[in-house]
Amino acid sequence: MTPVVVLLFVAPLLFKATAKPMTLKPVDCHDVFRQKQANQSGVYTIYPYDPRFGVQVYCDADTEGGNWTVILRRSDGSENFYRAWDQYVAGFGDTDAEYWLGLEFIHKLTMHKQQELLVDMEDFEGNKASARYSSFSVGGDCDGYRLKVSGFMNKGAGDSLSFHNGMMFSTFDKDQDAWSRNCARAFMGGFWYKYCHQSNPTGVYLWGNSAYGAPSQTGVVWRAWKGNVYSLKSIALKIRPV
Repeated sequence: MTPVVVLLFVAPLLFKATAKPMTLKPVDCHDVFRQKQANQSGVYTIYPYDPRFGVQVYCDADTEGGNWTVILRRSDGSENFYRAWDQYVAGFGDTDAEYWLGLEFIHKLTMHKQQELLVDMEDFEGNKASARYSSFSVGGDCDGYRLKVSGFMNKGAGDSLSFHNGMMFSTFDKDQDAWSRNCARAFMGGFWYKYCHQSNPTGVYLWGNSAYGAPSQTGVVWRAWKGNVYSLKSIALKIRPV
């Protein structure tokens, strides 16, 4: 065999041997930490939709074992959550403060892997509580981004989300709730309203009991913990693979 023929024969093997391995893009915060791109909580880029298109999220490395991808965060009232349907689909806000990841991204995250959900919250007196669910998923656009949640585990906050199980997402300009009127318009948020809510994490940011001076139940509410009038100081919804 001539040298030229030998070179042509082994060239593909040489290319394979010397080519750099392709780096996988993290789909979620679990991947961020597993790939050792980071080891502490903070804002990172994930690629739940497509490896060419990243989105920033806050990754929680500290709470109950870490690896949480935060899909909703309220903390100071800096962001307006009374938004239209298209904005809730795409996502909005500041990942360093308050934000909503976006229904399409949440759907992709929960479609790839089975997820659990943790809801952390705090009142204006410094008390903290949480609720955990062993199964959480959001359907696609064709199903109205329907919520499926189950497996409640009480961490002090009680269960105010199972009531919303099976509901499609609603906003003031896209009413998909079970009420004769529009829950999102009445309670000034966007959520998986039923008729209407036991939790309203996207409601108006008020200041604890000062919610009494606002339209009833429009605040950041987790009914099982603080009732349907008290508006929380902070709340976060975060998911990770089971």
